[in-house]
Amino acid sequence: MAANDFTPRGLSRVHRILSGYVQRGTVPGLVAAVAKGDSTHVEVLGRRDGDRGEAMSRDSIFRIASMSKPITAVAALTLVEDCVLRLDDPVDRFLPELAEMRVLKTPASPLSETVPAERAITLRDLLSFRAGFGLVFEPDWPITAALEEAGVAVGPPRLKPEPTPEPDLFMRRLGALPLLYQPGEAWLYHQGLAVAGVLIARACGSSFPEYLHKRIFEPLGMDDTAFHVPPEKQERLVSAYRADPESGAPVLVDPGENGIWSEPPLFPDGGGDLVSTVDDFLVFARMLLGGGVYSGTRILSRPSVELMTTDHLTEGNRRHGGLTPGMWDAAGWGFGVQITTARTGLGAVGRYGWNGGLGTSWFNDPREGLIGILLTQKLWQGPQPPEVSTDFETGAYAALAA
Repeated sequence: MAANDFTPRGLSRVHRILSGYVQRGTVPGLVAAVAKGDSTHVEVLGRRDGDRGEAMSRDSIFRIASMSKPITAVAALTLVEDCVLRLDDPVDRFLPELAEMRVLKTPASPLSETVPAERAITLRDLLSFRAGFGLVFEPDWPITAALEEAGVAVGPPRLKPEPTPEPDLFMRRLGALPLLYQPGEAWLYHQGLAVAGVLIARACGSSFPEYLHKRIFEPLGMDDTAFHVPPEKQERLVSAYRADPESGAPVLVDPGENGIWSEPPLFPDGGGDLVSTVDDFLVFARMLLGGGVYSGTRILSRPSVELMTTDHLTEGNRRHGGLTPGMWDAAGWGFGVQITTARTGLGAVGRYGWNGGLGTSWFNDPREGLIGILLTQKLWQGPQPPEVSTDFETGAYAALAA
């Protein structure tokens, strides 16, 4: 480790912060990394399987949930650079299910009260979550029940009672329902990148998992990143937990071996289904921080990375809200990543990254040259990051030597 990147005292504080959460039983175990330049500090704490007491290891595999989103965005941009896709072309060329969409008069309207879409949905809409469909918070809206009944509602990745339908059926069901908003009008979470995965597969003529492997994972050596964990690796998959609503104690929701991720999914959701390791994701993060290149291997051009990590939201988009109150006060949204637009914390303007609801978080700070990755496997209890995530980020910045 380069002596001038992090201070020993700062790294000791990172260890103390994270080990406290493990010792208190908040999370059974974790793997975390802070990196700058060629310097990397990794914490490996606690247990991989809380029931059997297996020790966590650096190569432990985690369900990274919505940290899948930037990977899917990168995959889409590789096809844009190949001129197979264009950001502002209608996607119905490859996704005819989304042609001539109808839009609810208001999001709360009955499904029969619709107007024609004013324009076609584009790839830019999908990547920036402005296609008109996505996460719905209002349980009493008719569209909420319709999405649930069709099996296309947003939910915890692969932990919903019924599995997401295979891609063609998913698209038919989604396309049969009206949009909540006009394309480009509002930011609605998640579903745009799930659909982008189907678009990528149809545009390139191979399955979405195959395309990710060929264009991103294999070139970068991300050998443990995939949509499922084969038998020979399952002993490294961390068991997933949720908090008991009364005691807060971890309750098992998916075991490491012979669990949900032991088989390929019917629907490989580019918004939330991947598994990975700290070192695999660190390579991906370094590729983005390096302007699209890592260790001599170029995945994207620098301008494409800059486009991906630029705020694409309008003031009108922001007025429709986000996942939490005030989400857009000092932040925007690019392609699969949230971007800091005003300095209200330790992160500089231009910092970007995203989290995963199964207990993971990541950020890149180009101004500081800093990367932070935290991998736990305890489900979030709401849209706000848990304290272990925010405290880890504070510790990572405070460990910088200059």
